[in-house]
Amino acid sequence: MENINHPLFNWIPYKLIEKDNQVYFEWLYVSDIKFAEPFFDETISKCKSHQYNSKIIKAASSVENLIEWSQELESVELKSLVFHVSRCGSTMLSQCLATSSENIMISEGPIFDQILRSDNFGLEKKAALLKAVLKFLGQKRFPEQKNLILKLDAWHIFNAGYLRTIFPEIPFALLYRNPVEVLKSHQKLMGMHMVPNLIPPTVFGITAQEMEGTNFQQYGALVLEKYFKGFLDFYETDENVTLLNYNGGMESVIEKFISFIHVDYSLDERQKMFERLQKHSKDGNVVFKGDSFKEEALEVDFEKVNRLFENLNNILLEYSER
Repeated sequence: MENINHPLFNWIPYKLIEKDNQVYFEWLYVSDIKFAEPFFDETISKCKSHQYNSKIIKAASSVENLIEWSQELESVELKSLVFHVSRCGSTMLSQCLATSSENIMISEGPIFDQILRSDNFGLEKKAALLKAVLKFLGQKRFPEQKNLILKLDAWHIFNAGYLRTIFPEIPFALLYRNPVEVLKSHQKLMGMHMVPNLIPPTVFGITAQEMEGTNFQQYGALVLEKYFKGFLDFYETDENVTLLNYNGGMESVIEKFISFIHVDYSLDERQKMFERLQKHSKDGNVVFKGDSFKEEALEVDFEKVNRLFENLNNILLEYSER
């Protein structure tokens, strides 16, 4: 199957449009642009400058079109779904993996969250749409491409069980970090999921009772608590999952992840990944000098989330001693 001869070669569905009780997908022409930015919405912005995407009339299709057309394209093999608790090295991991010409690295593509959180589809239709979108984003656009890796949004850990039903044989990776360091990073630049009610608390499984008396900073710890609990719950029930701890060092994270997904990268490809660690995860032009956090303590009760963090560490320790 030659993608280059297909009329939708280099086109991807990138946005879900819900209007007048109808659902459409808007499409984007990606030309020969590789998916190399830290976040996929940055890649989308880069592609929008192309003349095909600058026209007043936008390319759109129905749900049925998307699913049908996806069967006509050759896609590279999906190697892993990466879950994370945010500010835990997930962007660095995805940037290191993106240095390999063999990889297609999708880092937090907005369309996946739109499909997962949409009320317009049942679970079966969502599964078909997620597979279809991956076929297009993972289309073989360059001869050397072999592997597709998807890093999800942090709150998608709560969809892990459902995603496992869709991808029963795909390795799932769970990347986490010391919760104090995570929240201190958010203190410097707050992520949307750490702001109360910016994303509905129900997405994280936070109840109205839990929200009562929870201040702004403590809310972030509550979200983290739900993430860590989600990691533990999924790890206990799944057999094709690995834990990755940022605090053990990013070189170790990369080595363990590569081994877990069973990809035999060349020494040159591995070297490029490790060299990327010397630069800032969100800006490859800036040398990474380590994290610098404010010295003052956070006015947060870390007791519950720290206990969950230690539980994850104990699982890692037990596994390493086998």
